[in-house]
Amino acid sequence: MIKKDLLGIKELTVEEINLILDTAAGFKDVLGRDIKKVPALRGRTAVNLFFEPSTRTRTSFELAAKRLSTDVINFSVPTSSVVKGESLIDTALTIQALGADFVIIRHSSSGVPHLLAKSLRASVINAGDGMNEHPTQALLDSFTIREKKGRIEGLTVAIVGDVCHSRVAKSNIYALTKLGARARLIGPPTLIPEEIVSLGVEVFHNIDEGLKAVDVIMVLRIQMERQGKGFFPSTEEYFKNWGLTSDRLSLAKDDAIVMHPGPMNRGVEIASDVADGPKSVILKQVTNGLAVRMAVLYLLAGVHE
Repeated sequence: MIKKDLLGIKELTVEEINLILDTAAGFKDVLGRDIKKVPALRGRTAVNLFFEPSTRTRTSFELAAKRLSTDVINFSVPTSSVVKGESLIDTALTIQALGADFVIIRHSSSGVPHLLAKSLRASVINAGDGMNEHPTQALLDSFTIREKKGRIEGLTVAIVGDVCHSRVAKSNIYALTKLGARARLIGPPTLIPEEIVSLGVEVFHNIDEGLKAVDVIMVLRIQMERQGKGFFPSTEEYFKNWGLTSDRLSLAKDDAIVMHPGPMNRGVEIASDVADGPKSVILKQVTNGLAVRMAVLYLLAGVHE
């Protein structure tokens, strides 16, 4: 059993993480059947409340809910009362009054899901809040690693790129260290905050050193929309110094896998031949995200029964 809300990996125990991953494995089997829909959450309603652009996460949550026979409403911010000045709390309370059981929230401000969770009876799921966390992405990443490598404990995982602005990186650091993996952060000093070493990670500013003998390489998107100027001279310079190329991939273990949360900036953080190569599990991550989000919805619903 997990709590009413999924706000971040930081709040989860190892047992809760493993429960979600084990439950997701069962739902992945369901997704392999001819009839992929189950009646587990028939009569429930989920609302996608996205204040930032999203393709993978929003669509994945929508499909996950529908696979569980849950009704889904995609909330359109530009045509809502938010543009008239209605507060976020009042908007969420209105959605709850209309019968929402799940409020799936993405917002540019860190802490918004935690704020909503205090005001709502409905389960609040963090689909990304500012530069804080993106818990379901880390869960699907852990699920993918466990599926491909057979375990997480004892593995060395390199997280490469814009750690400073990445909620994905923070959630993955929490998940990987809790599950017994060693996390390495690789990137320019301007994109890796000094205080992050307190989370039990190693930091490398030289990518060739950082990639030696790693089991998993997790490439992060360079988040231009969250950055000002001055973090690195140019995208060309970034790719030259920190982009994942096939030569750099060869420094990792022979059976290493390559991951990316998407969307990718090809030729900036990752070369196309690596993204599309035999070691890439990027599309597997997308597929696994559906099973993981089904598991999250299913387990959260159990709190109310």
